[in-house]
Amino acid sequence: MAKAIMVQGTMSNVGKSLIAAGLCRIFKQDGYRVAPFKSQNMALNSFITSEGLEMGRAQVMQAEAAGILPSVLMNPILLKPTNDVGSQVIVNGEVLGTMSAREYFRYKKKLVPEVQKAYDTLAGENDILVIEGAGSPAEINLKDEDLVNMGMAKMAKAPVLLVGDIDRGGVFAQLIGTVELLEEEERSMVKGLIINKFRGDKTILDPGIKMLEEKIGIPVIGTAPYLDIQVEDEDSLTERFDRNEEIGLIDIAVIRLPRISNFTDFNPFENIPGVSLRYVRHPYELKNPDLIILPGTKNTMEDLLWMRESGMEAVVLKAASKGTLLFGICGGYQMLGETLSDPDKVEAGGSIKGMGLLPMDTVFAPSKTRTRVQGAFGSFSGVWEPLSHKNLEGYEIHMGESCLRQEAHPAASLIDAVTGKEKTDGACYENVCGTYVHGVFDREEIAEAVIEAIGRKKGIDVSAMSGIDFAAFKETQYDILAAQLRKHLDMKRIYEILEEGI
Repeated sequence: MAKAIMVQGTMSNVGKSLIAAGLCRIFKQDGYRVAPFKSQNMALNSFITSEGLEMGRAQVMQAEAAGILPSVLMNPILLKPTNDVGSQVIVNGEVLGTMSAREYFRYKKKLVPEVQKAYDTLAGENDILVIEGAGSPAEINLKDEDLVNMGMAKMAKAPVLLVGDIDRGGVFAQLIGTVELLEEEERSMVKGLIINKFRGDKTILDPGIKMLEEKIGIPVIGTAPYLDIQVEDEDSLTERFDRNEEIGLIDIAVIRLPRISNFTDFNPFENIPGVSLRYVRHPYELKNPDLIILPGTKNTMEDLLWMRESGMEAVVLKAASKGTLLFGICGGYQMLGETLSDPDKVEAGGSIKGMGLLPMDTVFAPSKTRTRVQGAFGSFSGVWEPLSHKNLEGYEIHMGESCLRQEAHPAASLIDAVTGKEKTDGACYENVCGTYVHGVFDREEIAEAVIEAIGRKKGIDVSAMSGIDFAAFKETQYDILAAQLRKHLDMKRIYEILEEGI
């Protein structure tokens, strides 16, 4: 049975996911069979496994760091917010239903056996499990029936490392306040503190660390630096949205929809020299990009109405009419069509007009498509010609189907990994292209083909603007992360904590 260690945080976005990933990599490098685990994840970034099951991307990233294939056992409960007060509840990779926050709070104790079963199965297959918490263990209004922070630590009998974010300020108050709000039994489970995202001269921090340890009697086992590691972020708190990039030789603008999902689709473009990738929230920010991307969304119809009401749709349509390239993925692809209909009230119900840029119609249905796919783009003329016959692979997560009208051409031919059946996907029409396939740009040749299409249209030489093997690139990032944590955390003490348990 595996030994376990748990990474909790003083709040969301303190770096729990990265710390957990780094520990997974270190344990792997040291010869252990290691797997990540997070009982409940709330995120719009999700992933489809080879079995066609859905899980959070943070545990996929951590599984990559551990050198193993992702499994829904690593994330038995995934909550995907559909609006401000409700979420789609996914259990063991399957949709259970949509619940309000109060409904889920009442229901979740029924899921404890599923969490325990997933954990026990993973524990039986590995030497070490690195468990990640969610938010803060000091949310005293949520402590009843907790199954993701201290409740999970008790279930797994896992010692806890508590992470605070010094970059936001107030890290000592974060750590002391969190510990003080824990019950005595819970406090005894916290075996080490980590100060994360530190910049500057650590000797200036040392007196504060000494006082912190004296006040709460828990050792600080490391001060991790602020790391610019290019791996996939957990949720919409990602700093990618706040970057003020200078416009590069090639400018790509992603529309930051209110319920944007799977924005990790666009990470490969960040690593191509001369390309700027911007996330745009307001119409005035759009300016004159070379490519506009409409990303996935958890609520296509409501986000399309936001586009319409905010004025974003108008500026995108104006850009498209001038020949600007437009690419839609999943919900963004659905928006580009003529009509969107929801007879079964999967989203808001009713029908609305689409953006009218692709000759196709979408009808939502209660069943969710969840599968991995591989195939190739079709034969294109015109601006998208560089994509012709390029191999692609990725995964689909969507509600509903889109039917092309006669004047539209499918973008790709695919093989469904779950059913083994061949099918067509997406559509291309003049300067507009769309697909249901997430991860479509991860293959180096696809990202480069998009850049080549832009270069041809602008009349510039982009031959030196080459992409990278994104999978190989991520491997180097995990190694850098592990090396930095080895340098700045007391790994000897962490191994002792792991061995001693609680």
